[in-house]
Amino acid sequence: MCVLREMDGILRPYSNLYWRVTGIGLLMCHGPGALVHMVHRRMTCLALRTQVCLPEVISPFPRDLHVADRETDLYPPVKAFLEGQGYVVKSEVGAADVVAIRGAEPPVIVELKLGFSLTLVHQCVARLSVSDDVYMAVVRGKGKRFLKAVKDMTRLCRRLGLGLLTVRMSDGLVQVHCDPGPYAPRRNTRRRGQLLREFARRVGDPNDGGQTRAGLITAYRQDALKLAMYLFEAGASKGSDVARETGVTRATTMMRDDHYGWFEKVEKGVYGLTPQGAEAVTQSGAVLGQ
Repeated sequence: MCVLREMDGILRPYSNLYWRVTGIGLLMCHGPGALVHMVHRRMTCLALRTQVCLPEVISPFPRDLHVADRETDLYPPVKAFLEGQGYVVKSEVGAADVVAIRGAEPPVIVELKLGFSLTLVHQCVARLSVSDDVYMAVVRGKGKRFLKAVKDMTRLCRRLGLGLLTVRMSDGLVQVHCDPGPYAPRRNTRRRGQLLREFARRVGDPNDGGQTRAGLITAYRQDALKLAMYLFEAGASKGSDVARETGVTRATTMMRDDHYGWFEKVEKGVYGLTPQGAEAVTQSGAVLGQ
């Protein structure tokens, strides 16, 4: 690829910007303060000075056929997928993007979108008034972020009784992540036990509902503060004595782990309070919900 810069009316090669792309591309930009990169058919302009003007770029590269520009690009692979299962498929029937019929079975409705959105969810929920078999279909992306989005949306679709399809545009592969059906959640008894234990151990209500995890006061932090308060009054003590007087059975382990930097080991089995721990004691009222 050749990148040229127009400066003082003369076109000159701009440094050695050679990238791994197919074919040859010619990019032109005005002014010494602009830097244009063409990397894997994606153009990024890094403006090094203000008021940089870039003229229209003419690229010899054809449109990447592996990327869907319109929702209609999803229709051919989705139609082929449904027809392969014996459905007769038609598009834009009523308010639905895709309707598929097989014999006397209820209709299957598919809503097409380039990506996940709340609008897509609203449309699919609205289609449930027409049929129990409603799918959403989106372009399959790449990377961990998309995989997480698929996982989260699959969970939501199951909750709402919807189906989820993704379409890989490179070869038209349609993948079914979940089918429509009644929601039957699986109870996680371990997480439920953790929730109830945390609720029972926490003193008062020291947090504000909706706050972020940063600065959150947990039952563990409250227990650690109880240990710090005891050491503040009694001085360095054996772990067993601290556990007995405070009622925190894990006192020795917590002081040894020292997650907050409040404790220091004086000798075997004996722990004292650090300056940070002493400072935390002065804020004990807020932490303990008092």
